[in-house]
Amino acid sequence: MIGLFRKKRLSQDESGATLIEFAFVAPTFLLMLMGLFDLGYSVYMRSALTGVIQNAARDSALETGPAALTAIDKSVSDQIISLNSEIDPDDENDLKFERLSYFDYNNVSQPESYTDTNGNGSYDSGECFEDMNANDSWDADIGDDGIGGPNDVVLYTVTVSYDRLFPFWNMIGADKRQTLSATTVLKNQPYGDQFSATVEVICT
Repeated sequence: MIGLFRKKRLSQDESGATLIEFAFVAPTFLLMLMGLFDLGYSVYMRSALTGVIQNAARDSALETGPAALTAIDKSVSDQIISLNSEIDPDDENDLKFERLSYFDYNNVSQPESYTDTNGNGSYDSGECFEDMNANDSWDADIGDDGIGGPNDVVLYTVTVSYDRLFPFWNMIGADKRQTLSATTVLKNQPYGDQFSATVEVICT
C-alpha cells in the first residue's frame, strides 16, 4: 500500500519538469540569440562603413583628392579596423577599395553602346561598339579605373570581409565569412576643365 502511494506521488510530481523543458528550448533560443547578435553587428558595420566612405568620397572629390588617395584610404582602413581588429588592411580578401570614374551620372555602371547585329540581346565579338573608355575592347561597365578629373563622377566602393563573431554559422549552413559592401557616388569639384575624350567606334 505504501509502495503504491509512493508510485502515485512520483507520477504526479512535476518538480524538475522546467529543467527538462529548458533543455529542449535552450539550443533553439541560443541559436536565435546568436543570430540576432550577428545580424545586429552586420547592420552596425554596414552603417559605419557607409558613413566612413561618404566622408572619404567627399575628401577625394576635392582638388587635393588625387594626391591624397593613399592617406584617404588609410583613414578608411583605420576606422574599419577600429570596429574589427581581425581585418587585415593589406589583404584584398579582407578589405578592398574600388574607384570608377564616369563623364556624368547617366553613365554610372552602364555598358558601352553596341550594335546588336544578331539580335540576341548581348554583345558578341565582331559587333560594332562605342569605345567610351578608350581601351579598345567592349566593357559591361564603361567606368575608368581611378578618380578621374574635374567634374567627373566617381563610384567609390569599399568591400569588407571578416569571420563571423558568433559560432552559429555552421549550424545553419551559412558561410563563416561575412562580406559587406558600401558604395557612394559623388561628382568631383570643378577645379579645372573636364576632359572629354573622342569616342571611337570599333567593329572588331
